[in-house]
Amino acid sequence: MLHIINAHLKPITSPDIPCGQLLIDAGKIAAIGETVDAPAGCEVFDAKGCLVTPGFIDAHTHIGLHEEAVRWEGADYNEMSNPVTPEMRAIDAINPNDEAFDVALAGGVTTAVTGPGSANVIGGTFCAIKLHGSCVDDMILRPAVAMKIAMGENPKGCYGQNGKKLPITRMGVAALLRGTLAKAKKYAADIEAAKAEGKPAPFDFQMEAMLPVIRKEMPLKAHAHRADDILTVLRVCREFDVDVTLDHVTEGHLIVDKLVEAGKPVLVGPSLGSKSKFELKEKSFETPGILNKAGMEVCIITDAPVIPLNYLPLCAGLAVREGLDEAAAWRAITINPAKVAGIADRVGSLEVGKDADIAVFCGDPLRDIQARAQQVFVNGEPVL
Repeated sequence: MLHIINAHLKPITSPDIPCGQLLIDAGKIAAIGETVDAPAGCEVFDAKGCLVTPGFIDAHTHIGLHEEAVRWEGADYNEMSNPVTPEMRAIDAINPNDEAFDVALAGGVTTAVTGPGSANVIGGTFCAIKLHGSCVDDMILRPAVAMKIAMGENPKGCYGQNGKKLPITRMGVAALLRGTLAKAKKYAADIEAAKAEGKPAPFDFQMEAMLPVIRKEMPLKAHAHRADDILTVLRVCREFDVDVTLDHVTEGHLIVDKLVEAGKPVLVGPSLGSKSKFELKEKSFETPGILNKAGMEVCIITDAPVIPLNYLPLCAGLAVREGLDEAAAWRAITINPAKVAGIADRVGSLEVGKDADIAVFCGDPLRDIQARAQQVFVNGEPVL
C-alpha cells in the first residue's frame, strides 16, 4: 500500500481538497479525503503541498504508430494502399519503446487514445492505452475505441493529386464513406438473414470491422477541420444512424448552433503551432471556450506527434487564457476524454476504485509553464 499525505488533491469530479490524503492498494485508489484510514506499516509519500491530479488523457493521438526521430521506418499510421481500410488495428503497429511514451509521462499524461492517421477515408480502429509498459497487450485499456474516418484535404491529397484515383474531391470522400456504410449495413442484414434461414453466414474481413459501427457499439472518429466537412460528417451519420465523435473541429466556433443541436463529442486541437494548411486558417485557442460556453463538454487534443503529448496541459492552459473556463479545461484533459473513450470507469478522476494513475506537480501545469511533474504513478507504480 502507498499512503500519499499533505497533498493538494484535485479529484476533478468533486471539489479540491487543499490538504488531503490518498491511499493506493493493488494499483487502485482505495481511499481519498482530508484524512484516510491507512494501515500501519504502509509506504508513505509526502507530497509536501504539491498538486496531485489524475493522470492526463488525450483522446486523439498517433503515439507509438508515428514514432519520434525516424522517417518511413517508424511511420506506421497510414496504410496508403487503399483509401478504405477499416480492417487496420492500431494495436498491431504500436511501438511502446518509442521515446514519446517517456516524454508523455514526464508531462503527467498517462493514457492516450491512439490510432491511424487521416490519409484514408476510413483508416481503421483506435485503441486506448496506458503509456507505461514494454508490451502493448499489457497496456491496453480498450482495444477498439472508435473507427477512424477522415474528411477534406488529407484523403484528397493522398489519393486525388494525380487526378486518377478516388477520392479527388470532397464529393468523392463522402461517396466512399457512404458506400462503405451502405455495404456494411447490407452485410449485417445478410448475416441476420442467413442465421434466420439456418445458412452459413457470409464473411468479409473489411465488413466485419465495420459491424460494431453499424450496430452502434463503436463510433466513427471523424477527422474534420472545416465547417462544411463537419456538417457532411453529421449528415452522413444521420443517414446511416451511426455514432460519431468530431475530432479537430477547427472551425467549430463557426457552427456552434449546429454542434449543439447534434450533441456529439467535440475533440478540439491541435491548436498549438502554425496554420500549415488551408483547413487551419480559422485555428484558434478560443474555440474550446466558445464551445464550452454553448454548453458542450470539450476535449483538448494534441494529435501527437503534431504536438508532443507532454504539452497537453500547456494546450489546456492556453485555452484558458483565451476564454475557456478553468474547471472545464481540467475536465478537457481528464474525465471528458475518459468518457469519450469509454474508459471513465478506470481513469480520468481521483475516485475510489479507479486505477491509481496519478501525477504530482509542484505548481499548476495549466497556469505555470515552469510547473513540472515531480512524480507520476501508473497503476500505483512510480514511473517517473
